[in-house]
Amino acid sequence: MMNNPLKTLSDAGVSIWLDDLSRARLTSGNLAQKIEQDSVTGVTTNPTIFAAALSQGADYADQLKELGDVSVEDAIKQCTARDVRDACDLFADIYARTGGYDGRVSIEVAPTLANETQATIDQAAELADLVGRENVLIKIPATKAGLPAITETIGAGISVNVTLIFSEQRYREVMDAYLTGLEKAAAAGKDLTKIHSVASFFISRVDSEIDKRLAAVGAEQLKGKAAIANAQVALGAYEEVFASSRFATLSGKGANKQRPLWASTGTKDPAYSDTLYVSNLVADGVVNTMPEKTMDAFADHGHIGTPLEGTGAQGKSTLAEVTAAGVDLTDVFQVLENEGVDKFIVSWHELEQSVKDAQASVLG
Repeated sequence: MMNNPLKTLSDAGVSIWLDDLSRARLTSGNLAQKIEQDSVTGVTTNPTIFAAALSQGADYADQLKELGDVSVEDAIKQCTARDVRDACDLFADIYARTGGYDGRVSIEVAPTLANETQATIDQAAELADLVGRENVLIKIPATKAGLPAITETIGAGISVNVTLIFSEQRYREVMDAYLTGLEKAAAAGKDLTKIHSVASFFISRVDSEIDKRLAAVGAEQLKGKAAIANAQVALGAYEEVFASSRFATLSGKGANKQRPLWASTGTKDPAYSDTLYVSNLVADGVVNTMPEKTMDAFADHGHIGTPLEGTGAQGKSTLAEVTAAGVDLTDVFQVLENEGVDKFIVSWHELEQSVKDAQASVLG
């Protein structure tokens, strides 16, 4: 690992998380190997990841047989919670050593609840209980309905990974929801040192959508710049909010910062470097969750780009150029949020079908 660029990235202050989990990855020792060799300190999951994992029904056959004739929904919760619990145990040493900063594993509320606040709050609590590990993060989408659910879940002392963030405006609302949740938790006598959160800002999807629109208006020279600029603006907002007197008060009670997490960091356009959204998103204290293909690419030939700290104004300038070229960023970000929810719902239905088929196979 001495010469592994991933170690260099980790030493630069970036927490490297793997954006994948499966029973096979756990039982084969593959995840343990990535912790040892690739500086991996956490895992994120989503419905698409679990749909792929559970489509390999044989890995889950024994558990489905034990569960018997339960509903598809219950089977999904039990199977995914077990994978997340086992992964949490694998990261327990890192979690303890970093005081909860790393060693985290995420599990997502059903995407079909993205526009239902109370149902999201209820399922977040249920999943936290089901996994039963302190180092779990419950993923809640940054939809309008998700924001109050984030506040209530944090207020209950449950750590949260806020997902599907695309714009600075929504990100600021997410940070406000987190701080309000911490204030509620403090008022309820919760131990703030135990509450952690990350805010997952999606990267490659921003370029995919904006590049299409730039091509349509003949502004090819701006392609491939918006996603990184958007991250620069996000980091600037983070630096501002967590230097505020409001957070200082909470920090005095033991509160942790809600760290930015770069998600969707696999490059979708083959014209771009396969490590573009890793090399150019380096900042001390952030998380980069990578698909295995991107992680392996960076381990092979990755390098550290210019640090992202203090570049918020530069990012705003680039996004202003994109707007001036005729791209409606407000529309872009709403389209991306809607598509993100819809894609996860499609994956959720695929997951339901995979489990249903597996149940039929093992139960007859």
